[in-house]
Amino acid sequence: MSAHTEHVHAADHGSVKSYLVGFVLSVILTAIPFWAVMTGQFDKATSIWLVVVMAIVQVVVHLKYFLHLNFSVAGRANTFAFLFTALIIVMVVGLSVWIIYASNAMMMH
Repeated sequence: MSAHTEHVHAADHGSVKSYLVGFVLSVILTAIPFWAVMTGQFDKATSIWLVVVMAIVQVVVHLKYFLHLNFSVAGRANTFAFLFTALIIVMVVGLSVWIIYASNAMMMH
């Protein structure tokens, strides 16, 4: 491999510091909703919203620190490929559930 190719591959991977930051954030984003649910500090609706928000933030943390997706010029293609794949998966699962629900509704009449 040429020096340029090795440098490009090295830039694709995160540093130990990056992985540690991602790990610590993931642990914190898991511990907060766990604590909230186990202690019962909040009512049910607030606990559900807290869990959902922390889950969304944790997905973003995983995408940034572990999958190294970003919108820089170099990472834009990987990010758009990931987003397109996620869109296709959501459409396939969503439309499958819709078809199953509609079929079930038609069978019940």
